[in-house]
Amino acid sequence: MYFVYMLLSLDGFKHTYVGYTKNLSQRLKLHNSSKGAKYTKGRSWKIIYSKKFTSKSEAIKNEYKLKKNYLLRKKIKNKAL
Repeated sequence: MYFVYMLLSLDGFKHTYVGYTKNLSQRLKLHNSSKGAKYTKGRSWKIIYSKKFTSKSEAIKNEYKLKKNYLLRKKIKNKAL
């Protein structure tokens, strides 16, 4: 199983980050310990969206769609706030 997820920064700026992974809890730990993606370093994050997929290719396609769909990202972000 693979997950597409969206993170929200816990700082005052409320940045978002979208990614995919096989292990969601481990990936969040990496992001919060500054060992995840370069963009996420130095911030604390929480998961505000995740969706499960059966194949890696499905997850990557959906991650790309979510990354490029700024209206959907904003909608998810506003729902989480």
